[in-house]
Amino acid sequence: MSEGQPDISADRLFFLDEQQVVVEDFDSSGFVLALGGGGEGIIGRLKGSRVVAIDTDRGELEEAPEGPLKIVMDARDLKFLDGSFEVVTSFFTLMYLEKSDHRQIFEEAWRVLVPGGRFLIWGASVPARPDDGKDVLVVPVTVRLPAAEVETGYGVVWPEEPFGLTDYLELAKRVGFEVVERREDGQVFYLSLRK
Repeated sequence: MSEGQPDISADRLFFLDEQQVVVEDFDSSGFVLALGGGGEGIIGRLKGSRVVAIDTDRGELEEAPEGPLKIVMDARDLKFLDGSFEVVTSFFTLMYLEKSDHRQIFEEAWRVLVPGGRFLIWGASVPARPDDGKDVLVVPVTVRLPAAEVETGYGVVWPEEPFGLTDYLELAKRVGFEVVERREDGQVFYLSLRK
């Protein structure tokens, strides 16, 4: 959770087991749009100045490593022209957004991608909330990049409804994406979609 968020009492936290995520370099000759590209700035660490990182939270962008162009923007209403990007990424971003907004985000990603462009998604499946009073889900993650390792955690107020890879696969098909690759390991997944 970001530094700007209030302290949350430990008795509200439910920790998943630590997850391992390997992020391999990917081809892209143009700019890469990183949805929710603030915080640890994983895609920015990988692609540097070729990344346009957006986030609605200015503090998250300020906290991210230098390199990418950082813009305060909402992924539900991208201000870019149609066909502006070869690759759009979402690295543990969708779990922070209302499930009801996911379709709009997928449609915006589709719109700003060139024909044949890719939408790459790394995320965590959000299980059903246990009936134990814990309402904040924390996913501890070790991210392995080609030249670095980042230990972090992603914590969200637990949504009422569980969602995960199956939901994203169905949504991708409804929007028109072709599923190129999918991997699931524990609670985390990777999804490569093509326009």
